[in-house]
Amino acid sequence: MGMDRREYDVVLVPEAEDGYSVFVPDLPSLATQGETVEEALEMARDAIEGYLEIMGDEGWPVAAARDQ
Repeated sequence: MGMDRREYDVVLVPEAEDGYSVFVPDLPSLATQGETVEEALEMARDAIEGYLEIMGDEGWPVAAARDQ
């Protein structure tokens, strides 16, 4: 079985007190944060993976993503 790879745009927002908040416009209510850009992006990958897993387990629709 091949891996289903999807890509979602993320929005990084620098925080006044350091770090970055991350939002995924195509996945409502998904947000995370990290101290560095690299950490924030890694946290976003983990959050997206968990979000998609839960949505799939529940049979809920997921926003279309760009195929890679």
